[in-house]
Amino acid sequence: MKIGLFIPCYVDQLYPHVAKATLTLLQQLNLDVDYPLAQTCCGQPMGNTGCSDDVKPVAEHFIKTFKPYDYIVCPSGSCTSMVRNHYKDVASHCEGYDHVSTRTMELCEFLVDVIQIKEINASLPYRVGLHQSCHGLRELRLAKSSERMDAPFSKVTQLLAMVKGIELVELDRKDECCGFGGTFAIAEEAISCQMGKDRIADHLQAGAQIMTGIDMSCLMHLNGLITRNGDPLRVVHIAEILAGTIK
Repeated sequence: MKIGLFIPCYVDQLYPHVAKATLTLLQQLNLDVDYPLAQTCCGQPMGNTGCSDDVKPVAEHFIKTFKPYDYIVCPSGSCTSMVRNHYKDVASHCEGYDHVSTRTMELCEFLVDVIQIKEINASLPYRVGLHQSCHGLRELRLAKSSERMDAPFSKVTQLLAMVKGIELVELDRKDECCGFGGTFAIAEEAISCQMGKDRIADHLQAGAQIMTGIDMSCLMHLNGLITRNGDPLRVVHIAEILAGTIK
């Protein structure tokens, strides 16, 4: 199995340690991982703002770059969803579209659904709150969302439960949006910030010391608010926890 590591542009530019933790985790599992240097943005920012014509060449390039791989693994639910759920509108004509759109997976779902991991060699003796990003819940179905009458499940929590010493705290509103939403945070700053403050307050009341999630974009938004307010809460991407790269 040959894996193409898909790193979102904002992770590459702002949070390279998350990319390194993702690679470390996959290598710990003895997987054959390659990082194609030709990769660029998946086109999600343009897609969010309705610029479909601008997304098309980006999507075509993405498919060409990643079609040689058996799986494409990404530490971001929103970027994964862009490829899986939205490329059909702009790039379904491309050779390799069917393969790339079905084999692009968010890191946690890849570990649970494909690798079927049973053990993680990591420890974290802290109280941790999980922020469940909207794309992961409602487009990738990584966990049960509150509006659905499904049986409870969470692929992300399933992995976190394998980490030694971790204490997962119970949130009052466990699947509420943080308010980031890509360009929504720019167009509707006041609403976005208040939504983020509500999510932070929920983690604080639950006694969380660390907030984690699958999307560094949501965590970036929340961490900005946490830093400005001086809240005693640390923000960490789930790849860092699973890889054991934080203490």
